[in-house]
Amino acid sequence: MKQEYDIVVVGAGPAGSMAARFAAEQGVSVLVLEKDRDVGYPVRCGEAISKEGVAEFITPDEKWITARISKFAMIAPDGTEAVIELPGEGYILERRIFDYELAKSAAAAGAEYITRAYVNGLIIEDDTVKGVKYQFRGADKEVRAKIVIAADGVESRVGRWAGLKTHIDFRDMECCTQATVSGVKLNTDTCYFYFGENVAPSGYFWVFPKGEGIANVGLGVSGAIGKKRSAQSFLNTFMEQHYPNASVLTCIAGGVPCSPTLDKITGKGIMLVGDAARQVNPLSGGGIASGMIGGKLAGITAGEAIKKGNLNHIHEYEKRWHDRLGRRHETFNRIKEGIYNFKDEKFNAIAHSFNKVPYEKRSLGNLFTTALINQPSLLIDVAKVFLVK
Repeated sequence: MKQEYDIVVVGAGPAGSMAARFAAEQGVSVLVLEKDRDVGYPVRCGEAISKEGVAEFITPDEKWITARISKFAMIAPDGTEAVIELPGEGYILERRIFDYELAKSAAAAGAEYITRAYVNGLIIEDDTVKGVKYQFRGADKEVRAKIVIAADGVESRVGRWAGLKTHIDFRDMECCTQATVSGVKLNTDTCYFYFGENVAPSGYFWVFPKGEGIANVGLGVSGAIGKKRSAQSFLNTFMEQHYPNASVLTCIAGGVPCSPTLDKITGKGIMLVGDAARQVNPLSGGGIASGMIGGKLAGITAGEAIKKGNLNHIHEYEKRWHDRLGRRHETFNRIKEGIYNFKDEKFNAIAHSFNKVPYEKRSLGNLFTTALINQPSLLIDVAKVFLVK
């Protein structure tokens, strides 16, 4: 290991590994520091993603695909189920393997990885980030870099240390918990979404199949709800009602930032990607594909900056992200704010109305149109996302 690299990436999740890969592919030196023992573990994710979201970065492989999804099912509070054929295929991943494969692709491009490397500070000179401080095998170490890319998750201490405003309103921080369970009966080609005040107020509950008899069962509720009642208590109630005899294989909990991207995701010598930059889809809470896109854009831009000898070039990343997904996420956030405050009666009415649509004509676009029929400004947002090609 060298004492100085062109780029140091903090965090080896999908966003960090893609930042490392797309920078290394340009021939610059890259080091990735991961605090956990293994890349891809622990898993804090529902593990759902579209085939399109995967294929841009890695060839789909059965070893990390646990289920292939072709349908979306909305379950209203009164039990009414509205099912939609998705326009493209989706996957439920095995993140432990998937993240590892992403890291392998970055390493193949030339990036170096060190696990169990706990970053605990930055090297800052002349108000510019010049590297990181970390602990490894009981020793304090430093490594210098021309650019540091923070992929250290929603808490992003690295971003705060660099002076970027990473604060998020607690109401936009989803309180999430999930159990991977066995002994459940459900269609393995369908993702199930439950809505309602008694299930997941100001959020939604999901059941994602991971093969025959196995599923990820979880929910996310807003921080405002989480202050009054824990997400875990909602999960416990759901399990008692729906899967009382299921075996719990794993249980995880954490926060998901469901807000538009941070105002600033670059600074002097620093870039933020993934959850650290708030690149999660605010409507769905999904962050794998968008994090990889953010990582790719950051890695490309950082590599260009090194090769040009112009570190100010990293600020181009903000525009590239905004043009690719940032503007779209702002639209998703407005739709989220319009939907998540619905009462149970509204969700029931949406399901009843939608089930009158012929099955072959159903789509996510007309589901949202049905939901927001009395909110013209949000219908325009729906049209921008789902209807305008």
